[in-house]
Amino acid sequence: MSGFLAISLIVAVSFSVWRMVRRTRFFLHSFQLHGYASRPFGAWLRGQLSDSVIRVSHALGLLLILLSIWTSAPNWLLFLLWAGTFASSRRYRRDRPKKPLSWTARMKRLGAITGACLVGFISMPSLVSFSATTQLLSGLWLGDLLSPIAVWLAAQLAFPVEKRIREGFKKQARSRIAVRPDLEVIAITGSYGKTSVKFAIREILSQRYPTLATPGSFNTPMGICRVVNNNLTDEHRFAVLEMGMRHPGDIAELCEIVSPNIAVITSVGVAHMESMGSIEAIAAEKGSLLTYLASDGVAILNGDDDRVLDMQRGMSQKVITVSASGRSADFRAVDIRYDTNGAQFDVLWKDERVPFTTRLLGSHNVLNILMAIAVGHVADLSLRQMSHAIARLEPIEHRLEIKERGGLIVIDDAFNSNPVGAAGAVEVLGKFEGRRVIVTPGMIELGAEEHALNRAFGGQIASNVDDAVLVGPERTRPIAEGLISAGFPESRIHVVKSLFDAQDWVASNLAHGDVVLFENDLPDQFNES
Repeated sequence: MSGFLAISLIVAVSFSVWRMVRRTRFFLHSFQLHGYASRPFGAWLRGQLSDSVIRVSHALGLLLILLSIWTSAPNWLLFLLWAGTFASSRRYRRDRPKKPLSWTARMKRLGAITGACLVGFISMPSLVSFSATTQLLSGLWLGDLLSPIAVWLAAQLAFPVEKRIREGFKKQARSRIAVRPDLEVIAITGSYGKTSVKFAIREILSQRYPTLATPGSFNTPMGICRVVNNNLTDEHRFAVLEMGMRHPGDIAELCEIVSPNIAVITSVGVAHMESMGSIEAIAAEKGSLLTYLASDGVAILNGDDDRVLDMQRGMSQKVITVSASGRSADFRAVDIRYDTNGAQFDVLWKDERVPFTTRLLGSHNVLNILMAIAVGHVADLSLRQMSHAIARLEPIEHRLEIKERGGLIVIDDAFNSNPVGAAGAVEVLGKFEGRRVIVTPGMIELGAEEHALNRAFGGQIASNVDDAVLVGPERTRPIAEGLISAGFPESRIHVVKSLFDAQDWVASNLAHGDVVLFENDLPDQFNES
């Protein structure tokens, strides 16, 4: 082999393997962002078929393989052309990812199996009687093309092992709960408001009792197991657990780990409509929490949500309802006043009336606080005691959190978005003085109603902002339609490709005293750039 041929071979293989590694890492990251769930990852792959899965380079690579079979083109030329074809891995590099790939133990296992699958794909052409050059190029081509399939296949192969590991963590958590009959478990579910209610409950109960609460938005089986197994101590009197749901049976899986003494249901909405299929299915899944409630337990229900209120039918356990809209309920918020510093309201319980003040923004947070107050009542705390706790309650990170950056007032509501929370956030923005700007990619996972709800959101934005920065040309088209139909000037609608472009626009166009609301921040797999 001549020196030039050897160099061209090394360059071709190096570029091709480098691109394959970057591409595989990209798909591993996407699989992690989809919660290690094969079905949504597969749906995402289908949506990315012509963008990320199959590239022009694959067609060119196939052409070079055919040239190696049908012509007598010199190998050095084929190798150099191959290197040029697979030199770029730019598409598979996420600059400044919002949530970088985390090499957890599970991801390391998945990565190892994915690598083994890739070796198998690369080796397949050696079973065919081609020339060494054709076998090499065909193997590299298959490895690159099938890297997303390798990730998916590795996940299927790893599933039995991962399931066994999960069951071990669940068994450990059940055992830790079983030896604590004195522990009061508070389970919170709902389409919206779970995390806010959880932290309000923790603030109230911690005045008197050692209280454990899942951090952040830990609401999955493994998240709850991790907290119970690692953080629950003999001193804890209450455990406040948030229970999330995406598919039928998710609540049952959580309650089989730990069943509640107090069940809190915040709302039934259109979040996760894509995976659940209908609002009735969502209500049934949320309501299934009550079937696991202890016989002497208590249910706290949102009396302003008819679907939640209907869940009490046939229950033998005690039910406490709350309302912030004037409806009849056990706990009611009245004389509600909002401003840019939070809210003031009175809480009525039987003949008692106590004033409350909170720094939490948004009308929906008054209802969240009421549900926490109902839990505090079950734990024998007085309204006066609870009013002090609520006054101390800090805004949750990325949930209507006010910050000041270089003279700008930033309202950070970027954690996620839903129709109720988004409307409340825009209402809050409208109360500020100065130039008011919203930055949003809209709402997702709303099923067939997604277009209509985002269009309606555009109408709500129109009466509360001076400029709208929409992130993602295709995804935000319904919001733009809603803005324009509400008479909002098109010159005040600014469409950008990414959050980073939006941040650049804000930095270039806003001045001291202006206000910007960041409403939702979609994960990396939803980027249009």
